[in-house]
This record gives sequence, structure tokens and C-alpha cells, in this order.
Amino acid sequence: MENENHLSRRVNMEKGHLKQILLITDGCSNHGEDPIAMAALANEQGITVNVIGVLEENVIDQESLQEVEGIAMSGGGVHQIVYAHQLSQTVQHVTRKAMTQTLQGVVNKELQQILGKSTSMEELPPEKRGEVMEVVDELGEMASLEILILVDTSASMKPKLPTVKEALLDLSISLNSRIGDNRYAVLVFPGKKDEVEKVLDWTPKLESLSSIFPKLSTGGITPTGPAIREAIQHFKKKRSLKSLLRNEEDYYDESGM
Repeated sequence: MENENHLSRRVNMEKGHLKQILLITDGCSNHGEDPIAMAALANEQGITVNVIGVLEENVIDQESLQEVEGIAMSGGGVHQIVYAHQLSQTVQHVTRKAMTQTLQGVVNKELQQILGKSTSMEELPPEKRGEVMEVVDELGEMASLEILILVDTSASMKPKLPTVKEALLDLSISLNSRIGDNRYAVLVFPGKKDEVEKVLDWTPKLESLSSIFPKLSTGGITPTGPAIREAIQHFKKKRSLKSLLRNEEDYYDESGM
């Protein structure tokens, strides 16, 4: 078997960065496209969809629970149901767990190419499995991470928004220790004028949320499907801008200007 450094290089070349959607909601979608289908579309395009369902104390909404689980499953991500006071630790845990899960999938594919289609990480001898997990941990620290955060601002979420803000700020602080780059964007749904509204474009820091969140308005509908669809488009817009800048750089290089 190729050694762990070689495996790390091979995987790193194929997986330059991780793309995640983090959906924070307390209710069932009631407007627009099916969010489970939209999550599957995101997953097909290399974007993991993770969901945190924020419950009221002593209230269990079975329909919402099923939707949270369904979105994460079709989006290739992880989900967790929490009460608002547990949100901060949960946001960090879900983000880290999804990173590891995604990278394990990438490493498994690479192992299958090296060792044969029937081989997975779990089937390796214990010492080799440990080495491969070191590769996963290393990639988790080194890879660039893009997290697009979708925040449900339907009427029932209003009292929970200050907690959501603090949880996202804590997430930013907890990820600062990573070697790889972190980029965040925040969309809310419903927006003031549209189903989905961008409140923070791609940035390495979330500190500006402190001034944004108190100004957010809340509404009655929950357009979760359209929000995931818009999140997918937001990743595409970012890539398009990168391509445009790269093409301009190529032009200047070739022309000598």
C-alpha cells in the first residue's frame, strides 16, 4: 500500500476544499420546492448539506424531525436536534463531524482505486486504519472550508436568533485554529423582499453578524427548498467570479501587461 503521505497528497490534489451548507431551522418547510430534493441536488454538485433542528422546550414536532433527517440524508451530511441553549456546541460539532465524514468518503474512494473496489477504511488492519485516519485528520486541518449558513427567520425563530448569532460567532472562533482557509456566507429565509436574502457574502470572519442579526425581520413562511436552491447558486457565483479573475490574470500574463 502507498504510504500515508502519498495518500494525503493524492487526496489533497483531488479535494482542494470542502463545501458545506449549514441549515439552522425550527420548523417544517411550507413554501416552494421540496427541500429534500434540493439537498440531493446540492450533494450531486459536491456540496454537503448539514441540518440543525432547533426545538422548543418540551415540544416534539414529528414532521419537522423527519424533514431535518431527510434533508441531511439526501444532502450527504449530518443532522442534530437541539434545544436553543445547546446550539453553540452543536454547530461546532456538526461542522467538524461533517468535515470528517466527507473526507472519510474521499479517502475511501482513493483507497478503492489503490487497493481494489471492495476495500474500505474499515477493512484495513488496525495499524493501517490508524494511519489513514491520521490522513483524514490532517486533511481536515489543511483543506479550505467554505460554509454557507442558511438561517430560518420564520416567525417562530425570532426569539432564537440571538442564540444563533452567538453560536455562529463561536463556530468562527473555534475554526480559527485550522491551518486551512475558512470562508463563510450567510443567507436568511424568508427575506424582507424575497424568499431568500443574502445578509453576508463570502468572508473569512463572521464578526459583522453582531450588527446584522438585530436588524433581521422575521416572517411566517418557511421556504427551505428555495433557500437550499439559492445556496447552490451562491457557490456557483463564487466559482464564476474566481474563473473571471483567473482569466484576467491569464490575459495579463500572456500580454505582458
